[in-house]
Amino acid sequence: MTQIDFTSITLFIQVLGMLALFIQLYYFLFPYSRIYRHNKLQDKQPANNSNCPPLSVIIVTKDSASMLKENLPAILEQDYPEFEVIVVNDESAGEDEDILKIIGNQYPHLYRTFIPKTARYVSRKKLGIAMGIKASKYDWIVITEPYCKPESKNWLRSLAGNFVHGTDIVIGYCNYSNGKGLFAKRIVSDMLLVSMRYLGRALGGSPYMAIGRNMAYRKEVYLNHKGFHNQLTLMRGEDDLFINEIANKRNTKVTVSSDSIMRMPQPEHRKVWKGDKIGYEVTGNHYKGTARLSNGLETWTSVLFNISVIASLCISIINRDWIFTAAACIAWLIRTTTVMTVFIKTSKAMGEKLSAYFFIYDIMRPLYSLGLKLAYMARNKNDYMRK
Repeated sequence: MTQIDFTSITLFIQVLGMLALFIQLYYFLFPYSRIYRHNKLQDKQPANNSNCPPLSVIIVTKDSASMLKENLPAILEQDYPEFEVIVVNDESAGEDEDILKIIGNQYPHLYRTFIPKTARYVSRKKLGIAMGIKASKYDWIVITEPYCKPESKNWLRSLAGNFVHGTDIVIGYCNYSNGKGLFAKRIVSDMLLVSMRYLGRALGGSPYMAIGRNMAYRKEVYLNHKGFHNQLTLMRGEDDLFINEIANKRNTKVTVSSDSIMRMPQPEHRKVWKGDKIGYEVTGNHYKGTARLSNGLETWTSVLFNISVIASLCISIINRDWIFTAAACIAWLIRTTTVMTVFIKTSKAMGEKLSAYFFIYDIMRPLYSLGLKLAYMARNKNDYMRK
């Protein structure tokens, strides 16, 4: 009977684990750590009060009266010399127009328009943005949502500090408000990791997406690109796909200062959050470049690493190979310490209150990712893409 060589098996497993470890360390020590490192640098820089070109903030609303009432004044009261806020109303059945009239009486730089009921467009959100840009007076366009609220009166200044020659796009950080419960912590942690990915890559010169709650671009770039003409058949993509098409290492900058943070409320139902995640999963299939492959590599090497550590520990303990046992423990400790340090530092830099939950999230996120992909496969993806 052939005897199994457990030493060779353990060695092979640990080699795979070490390869996964090196990949994991690369991601967390370089692209994923850039947010908190640049947050420190940007917070130390004095405000550039001389670089404040006039700009237009565009918001598309639909049945969001309460959100407009709560959040719009924080945008209209920004400490910024010259700007306008254009709210495009998409056939709201609620009190949006009444709220806008009341707020407009207090703020003369608020302008409102609407999408005609007869308008035919696959994505009314894209149509709303296009109408807002057409109505705007200024070259720089800032995009956000009615449910978003800046944490600082210097939010627009934090964006405008990057409006320099050669820059066409500025992207910033947005996350959910901190709430109680595991689901609240999960979605804040998830958005933090998403931000570490796309903002981290942009800070490293490889922008590939943005989220349309905190970003700006030149009107000229939008017009030269013919707006969203490449996405006319898609329901989504007015933010991530559009930026994916026009961004490069030369024309894109990132703001992650404390003044640049934008907040949005926790979703009332999990289905709302899941639908949004599936929507970005769908549009992600259209990204150019290697971003999706890179993100997948990081996620699944974390799985490979954990499996290799568990397998190595089990086999080495059974066979009393204490050197292999110690090696597995040291490798696990190195990765865990690195990952938790980067997560916690980034969390503190961006005002998140999550520290103790990250350990759970790091273990569970491959399962979350798998569940999301299964949910995407189980649904008709055309519901998220085409009219």
